[in-house]
Amino acid sequence: MLHRWYKLQDAGTTVRTEVMAGLTAFITVSYIIAVNGSLLHQAGVPYEAAMIATANVSFFGCMMMSFYANSPFIVVPGLGTSAFFVFTLVTSLGLPWQQALAVVITAGGLFLLITVTPFAKHLLAAIPKSLIHAMTAGIGFFIAFLGLKNGGLVVANPGTFVKMGNVHDPYVATTLITLLVMIWLFLRKVKGGFLLGILFGTLVGWLMGIVKGDKIDSMLPSFASYGDLLGAVDFSGWTSFSFWIGVFALTITVLFENMGAQLGMIPDRNRFTYSFRAIAVSIIGAGLLGSSPASTAAESATGIAAGGKTGLTSLVAGLLFIPAMFCIPLLQWIPASAIAPILIIVGALMLQQITLIDTTDMSEWIPAVLLIALVPLTFSIANGIAVGFIAYALIKLCIGRGKEVSPIMYAIAGTFILYLILNV
Repeated sequence: MLHRWYKLQDAGTTVRTEVMAGLTAFITVSYIIAVNGSLLHQAGVPYEAAMIATANVSFFGCMMMSFYANSPFIVVPGLGTSAFFVFTLVTSLGLPWQQALAVVITAGGLFLLITVTPFAKHLLAAIPKSLIHAMTAGIGFFIAFLGLKNGGLVVANPGTFVKMGNVHDPYVATTLITLLVMIWLFLRKVKGGFLLGILFGTLVGWLMGIVKGDKIDSMLPSFASYGDLLGAVDFSGWTSFSFWIGVFALTITVLFENMGAQLGMIPDRNRFTYSFRAIAVSIIGAGLLGSSPASTAAESATGIAAGGKTGLTSLVAGLLFIPAMFCIPLLQWIPASAIAPILIIVGALMLQQITLIDTTDMSEWIPAVLLIALVPLTFSIANGIAVGFIAYALIKLCIGRGKEVSPIMYAIAGTFILYLILNV
């Protein structure tokens, strides 16, 4: 049955290979339950409920990718889009997290509409590659900055805005030690390195006295608190400009983040259509299930490298998120110092996109730099993207190369100008 459904023979793979690939991918990406839960908690979402939501979204997204797209991609709430959810929709635009969930559902609906029309191809052609790479790099810079901040390595300073944290602080020391170990595990390509790093960091934190070993009354997660999260989505803010600028910016972000990730791992465009639609439906599901948007996990590459070629890989990985939920009470012992190093490393990986930008053409490079720098420095992904897009259109126009900019791009830049006037 599995052979027929997933066409394993046509793909040149076996059940054993696909199962091992799914297991490998899950071990690599399972850290997302604790990390994403920690991020969503900063927006006011109950921590344990946020982790349950993360596991549920991962299960749902992987099932979509398995049964609809027959693709080995692993789907989880992405760190970039989670950062957008917390620090742009909630912190910058001022939406309650309940309304931010409504933004996720709406953006997912628009994304799905784009995937079933030719508009996706037109939009991909309209936005310059330099800005697409800059968006990924800017979000990566932001994620790395969050890791430095959450780990205590960077702290506020009234005179210089930021300064180095106190390395004698056990919280900061735990971050530094864990970071060094995680980098070593990553460079050695140890399977499940992030998960092992979290366990090591928690042990170090316990030895340093920063882990609160509260008594666990039950190994069952609190599904009662998650029930409140399920029914929390609020569309009452749909008439506000902030709501729709959030929808627009999030749609652009998830569109190009997933397009780049999927085509980068499996360049076969024939499979792209179905996997793209699966992500769109998963984003809608994420909002309904109480989480930030689902995304194609970069860690999917580990499963693909292990031989995963079909949806059986994503099926195995998705099913493993169900028993993982019963570890959630234990995950609350994990200190932020054990999670922060992952944000730093993932951010560094995303920052590699800078190397793909043409630095010799200043009309391409300057807008990209503005976008990359302003995403973390304004603590807003939307603000950085807005300035980058506006600068690109204006610079090209001012130097007599306005015809290089498409009408769609001018329309996007105009929308962002209105956004900055009304919101910044």
